[in-house]
Amino acid sequence: MANIKSAIKRIDVARRNAERNKPIRTEMKNAVKNFNLALDEDRIEDAKKLLVLADQKLKKAASKNVIHKNQASRKISRLAKKLNDKIAG
Repeated sequence: MANIKSAIKRIDVARRNAERNKPIRTEMKNAVKNFNLALDEDRIEDAKKLLVLADQKLKKAASKNVIHKNQASRKISRLAKKLNDKIAG
């Protein structure tokens, strides 16, 4: 356990931020997981709708600084590519 007052405060702030970020991160992960599940089950129409939802959740996480904006962009791009490859192939 930290002895210095500023270190104690940083621990409290980190814990508070983690609690605030947890539901956003969970929503984001669930959206991606549901999209991948729909794609694996060849439900293309559902996957298209779920891609839009996953896009929203990833962008929200990026705007709240839960993840980096480039990470969100990269994940969205990979999901879209996965969908397009499934449709084309």
